[in-house]
Order: sequence, then structure tokens, then C-alpha cells
Amino acid sequence: MYTSTSTEISRRLETLKSLLERIHRSWGPKDFEALMRFFVEILPRLTNAERCSIFVADQTTENIWLKFGTGLEEKAIIAPMQGSLVGESISTGQTVIQTHLDQRAGFHAQVDKKTEFTTRNLLCVPIHSLAGKYHIGAVELLNKRSDEGFTPEDEAWLKQLVKHLALSIEHNTVTEEIIEITRGMHREIARTSDSLLSNERCVAESRAMRQIMALVQQIGPLPVNVFITGESGAGKEVIARLIHSWPGERRTRPFVAVNCSSIPENLMESEFFGHEKGAFTGAANSRMGRFEEAIGGTLFLDEIAEMPLSIQPKFLRAIQEMEGVRLGGNKIHHYDFRIISASSKDLRDEVKAGRFREDLFFRLFSIDIRIPPLRERTEEILPLMLLFLEQVSKRFKKKTHGFSPSLVGLFESYSWPGNVRQLEHEVERLVALTPEGETITEAHCSPQLMETRHAHTQETVFDSLSLPAHRRQLEIDLIMQALKKAHGNKVRAAELLDITRQSLHNKIKLYQIEDS
Repeated sequence: MYTSTSTEISRRLETLKSLLERIHRSWGPKDFEALMRFFVEILPRLTNAERCSIFVADQTTENIWLKFGTGLEEKAIIAPMQGSLVGESISTGQTVIQTHLDQRAGFHAQVDKKTEFTTRNLLCVPIHSLAGKYHIGAVELLNKRSDEGFTPEDEAWLKQLVKHLALSIEHNTVTEEIIEITRGMHREIARTSDSLLSNERCVAESRAMRQIMALVQQIGPLPVNVFITGESGAGKEVIARLIHSWPGERRTRPFVAVNCSSIPENLMESEFFGHEKGAFTGAANSRMGRFEEAIGGTLFLDEIAEMPLSIQPKFLRAIQEMEGVRLGGNKIHHYDFRIISASSKDLRDEVKAGRFREDLFFRLFSIDIRIPPLRERTEEILPLMLLFLEQVSKRFKKKTHGFSPSLVGLFESYSWPGNVRQLEHEVERLVALTPEGETITEAHCSPQLMETRHAHTQETVFDSLSLPAHRRQLEIDLIMQALKKAHGNKVRAAELLDITRQSLHNKIKLYQIEDS
């Protein structure tokens, strides 16, 4: 159930999220890149050499990446730690000076062939880490324009300069780590906020919803596909987000929601598989599809029954093989995601009618969840009213004196064809139209609710069979009996009534029952 604590956590998370965004914007790589390119440009001039390259070692793979080089693109060269002169310098921590390389085979000859350059002589100085006893890279000068090649004086001078490079490189490495941490925190904050939002909107007072929540707890951490059915507005996406955000490997990864009924059939393939630049008229840029966006996380397919038959075979193959190709491309992209699909229609009926492939039906899910309509869980109407009242009042910055008992009775007797979504919009309407500081009554209800109100009024006038009135009195009598039997213990009384402790508290407050 929603509490003020979760509201405070959400507010603090939003503040932290904003702070991290400012930090991220303040740490750009442009200054570091400009400094490195300055070194690459100026060092050959100062040493009378033809080229300069700056390499950085990857401590995990033992590969050496070219970061900046004269006339070369970043990462155009990957040097091995064993078998290359730059690798020798980094692994031993010693300067390497070589001449007559154009007459010798080796890794440098392979690079020369690739870059159409001839290396004659070389000076390579390792970059020592300032934070530990290891080497983070090397600076390499090629082809000094003199017969003697590079000298010990060149080595001594370059070593002094490399100390400043080490400071810049390690500072940038730390910066990149901080940026990655902030990105991770940002994702976690977004996930936590989504989780809080989902939990705030999910009320489980009825037996059916408590069973659903128990099932969510079981399957949340597992990579099992799920199908959720229920009427429009019943809360299918809320349950899907709860499953995704449950503690497990996928909770920090993307939750990609797609409404299959809102995508034109001719755009369906591009939507899921993505497309390359120029794949069709109007494709000005390449774009990844929903399958790629959901990698590592959850792909939520809302109104799956509306997926056209024409795309279903390709969709089936993609989720069977977990791979696909963008429109206009030939590169195979591998997928890894959990599928949670939802529909307000019974897919079994769609299969029988030939509108949905049977093989796709069985591939889509292993577990199905049915969310009952709100009219079948009336005990949740009051808690949802109170939840939405708090949320809307905060958003509108407006205070009221709560709901009148007659309005609660009206809400609990209404059938809610639009389910929870309609209830939320009705509360929003009432808060907006009720004067500041007054009690919310039926006076500002929507026309649909007003029709129900008039029907109940006539029923009360002409006979004594008013269901809301009898239900209200029955609930009061049962609560009084349960409290008496439990000797005033509300936890025990709630168990006897088969409702939650919070639901009992809400009804005691609504009906103004004196505490026993």
C-alpha cells in the first residue's frame, strides 16, 4: 500500500537523479581529447619525427588500443601484449629504441601494410601509472629524420613529458568510471522510481490480487515468459512492470513497452526489427528496433492479439532463434529478453478463429495471469480512491476533506467498465472540481456516475432494497462482530474478515466505528 515514506523516497530519488544529470553534463571528454591530439601533433615537430601514437592498455584483455595517432583513427590498431614493440615496452616497463625496422618482419610490418606507411626507426616509452605499480600505455614516435635515429636524449626528454600524459590519461579514466557509475545510478534510480510507481498503483486487498502478487513474487526473478489478460484499464502494464522490477538480473535493464494495436501494419516489421539508413523512403538514419532496445530486459507486448498475421511468422522466428536482421541490413543482431504479453481478448479464441498463430501462442508464454475487473474486487475501490486522492492532491497542490460516505457507496456500487484507469480519472475530476478544503461529494461526478446515482436514489425512495445501503450496514455488522470476537485485536479481526489490516483500518475510519 502507498505510504508517505515512498513519496519521500521518490522525491529524494528525483533530486539525486537531477544532480547526477548535472554531474554527467559537466564531465565531457572534449578537453581530454583536445590535449591528446595536441601532444600527437606537437611531439613529432619537437623531435623531428614523422609520426606519434598514444596507446592505452586494456588490463582485462591484455589488448593495447591505439587511442590517438598521426593520421590514424581511434582503435584502428589493436596491438597484442606479446609480439609487438609497444607491448614489449608496456609489459617490461622499459623504453624500446629500434632502427632498420623496414628490413625486419614483425607486428610493425603488418601495421605498415595496413596503413600504407613504412616504419624505419622507433622510440617507445611506457606510461607509468601514478596510482599503482603498473603501466597504462605507451607513447610511440616513428621515423626520426636523421641517420642516427632516436637518441638517449630523445628518450630522457620524452620520459619527462610522458609523466604529464599519465596524469591526464588516469584522470580521464577515473572520469569515465565516474560517468559510468552515474549512468548506472541513473538507471537504478529510474528503475527504483518505476518500481515505486508500480507499487503505489497496485493495491492488493482482495484475495485474487493477493494471489497475483504472490505469483509475481515467484516468477519475478525468473526469465520465464508471461501472458497477462484482463479488461482494458485493469492494470496489466502495472503488473508487467512489477514482474520486471522484482529483484533479479533484469531489473536494471530496459522495460520496453509496445502497444501492438497502435502500430500500422506496414511499419510493424521496422518497429520490431529496426532499419538501416536508406532502407526505405524516409529512412534518413539507422534505428534499432524494439528487440534490440529490450536486450537484457523485458519486452512488454500490450494488446498482442492485435498483431497482424503477416508479421507473426517473422516474429515467431525472431523469438525462437533470438536473432534478427534490420530492414535494409545484413548484420545479424542477437537478442536476449523476457517477453511479457498482454491482451484484453482471450488469445485461445483468437487462435480458434484463425486470427492468431497457434505456434506463436504457445511460444509467447509459460505462465498466464488473469487480472479480475474492478467490479469483482470492490474491496479495493476505497483503498484505490484514497491512493489516487493523495497522488492527485499532491500534483494539484490542493487539499480537501476527503470523500463523503455516500460517494464511497456510489463508487463501490458502480460497475467501472473502464476499471482502475476510469476510477483514477474520476478521482482526478472530483479533486479538480471540489472547492479547496471541502468534502468531495457526488455533486461533481461524471455523467456516467450521475446516472448510477439517480438510479440508486429512485431505488431508495420507492423501496427498501437499496443494495449499497444494505451492504454498508452488513459490513458494519460484520466488522463489529469480528472486532468483538477478536477482543479488539485488529490484526486478528482482519484475518476473520479475510481482508488486509489496512483495508480494515480504512473501513473503520469510513464508517466511524469506535475502536474496541
